[in-house]
Amino acid sequence: MESRKFFTEELSRLRHDILEMATRVEENLGKALAALKTRNSDLANEVRVNDTQIDLLQVKIENDAAILIATQQPVARDLRELVTIFKLTTSIERIGDHAVHLARAAKKLAKSEDASFRVQENLEKMAETGQKMLRAAASAFMEQDVNAARTAAAMDDKIDTEHKELTEKILKVMKKNPDKVKNAVQILLTSNQLERLGDHITNICEAIIYMIEGKHEELNE
Repeated sequence: MESRKFFTEELSRLRHDILEMATRVEENLGKALAALKTRNSDLANEVRVNDTQIDLLQVKIENDAAILIATQQPVARDLRELVTIFKLTTSIERIGDHAVHLARAAKKLAKSEDASFRVQENLEKMAETGQKMLRAAASAFMEQDVNAARTAAAMDDKIDTEHKELTEKILKVMKKNPDKVKNAVQILLTSNQLERLGDHITNICEAIIYMIEGKHEELNE
């Protein structure tokens, strides 16, 4: 009984560590978004610094989960959750990397006064939806709610729609203004990063469903 109590307490602590990691990444994404909106390079620099702490938290969570598997030998549902934790930390860390990319792009775009692109609103909407998705996915994990996970994943359609619209705008600009290709490519790369951010959150939602129901479910095919 003491062993089970210890395992339950440690698993609960790991869940809250996952929540902390997701929250930090969401906050970083928010800072990157604010840097994009306000052209604040200092804010963009904070994102990179914060990302280092997120990486360290990932290592801690994965080490603790590995020790729990090795010493407690969990089976069935408990083992699925511990395996899922590794999947979640990997996806959350990658989402953090996309936030860093957005911050870098914000710094570069701040130096450009080219109004012909007119795509910042698309980037902002993609980042804002990404924040909401990550928050909802983290909540679904903490609540162990498969329907909430599916609802969170469904938001990826909004990101895909903005990405498609932005891509069409940029391609038109590149066709008419070959001299603007360099800046256009930077914007396309940023949009691609945000589109993949949504895919990573969808992967988190799929992992949550596997953890709870023990089955693999493809979301947003």
